[in-house]
Amino acid sequence: MPSVLERLPESSRVAIIRLRSLGDCVLSTPAIHLLKSHRPDLKLSVVVEPRFVPLFEENPDIDDIVMPSVSLLRRWKPALSVNLHGGTRSLFLTAGSMAGYRAGFAHYRYSLFYNVRIPRAQEILGEERVVHTAEHAAAAMFYLGVPVQPVPRARLFSAKRWRDGAYAVIHPYASSPEKAWPARRFLEVAEFMRKALQLEPIFIGGPGDDPEPFTPWPVEISSDLRKSKSLLASASLFFGNDSGPAHMAAAFGVPVAVLYGPSNPTIWAPWRTEAQVLHSPAGMDRITTTQAVEALAKLRAIA
Repeated sequence: MPSVLERLPESSRVAIIRLRSLGDCVLSTPAIHLLKSHRPDLKLSVVVEPRFVPLFEENPDIDDIVMPSVSLLRRWKPALSVNLHGGTRSLFLTAGSMAGYRAGFAHYRYSLFYNVRIPRAQEILGEERVVHTAEHAAAAMFYLGVPVQPVPRARLFSAKRWRDGAYAVIHPYASSPEKAWPARRFLEVAEFMRKALQLEPIFIGGPGDDPEPFTPWPVEISSDLRKSKSLLASASLFFGNDSGPAHMAAAFGVPVAVLYGPSNPTIWAPWRTEAQVLHSPAGMDRITTTQAVEALAKLRAIA
């Protein structure tokens, strides 16, 4: 039987629904690139919440960005809608798009609303193992008809560069306390970066993050992802907790060292860039400053 992509007419419109979450949005871009590379005639849109729109701007694989509204999506007239998000709202958007093909993973809730039910990524890839988030999204494209192949690096684009000169970006914040390394150790790492690696450290954070513990150093607190892209695109090195900015840095090919506590690095490790993963399921405070600076020194030697 022909695949879904084989059945799509020339220049058909395809909506990729990935509403939010910084890391997930970034890690959906390899799947989008695989689809566009296989069928460059297709017109691709991403359905995403406004605050995450900058992650998809300037991306040559994406023809349009649609706000998460059933009426707007229906007006866009996709022939295929692919739900990479998996929540109830994204289900309503997929079903309400009126696309001829409405695709979502079969393990999602209410999967009966899809007329294309995507099997488990392991079944598609032919491997019974834990898969990375980037592979999970790419597996959907393989099932739809893209030939199975290595999953490329995530893709972010920024025409602007932050500044000249060598600097490192440090992201010391986390979504929960158990995912956060002690603040004083980040300060020790910043000192090492300046003295041993000859890199000026810049701390970054988002709205609601307290800059006070790190104010001996430059701290950029911003809700503007365009600004974050510009800063990360020009960095020589990234260091931080497991979080969205780590995936942004990896998408630009920046060498990254990332700290993991309860998260599984097999699922959330930096994708396709030079990386050092420091993992301690027993608690983030078990990762020492010595381990961190050794990892950064290795990355700096490679870079």
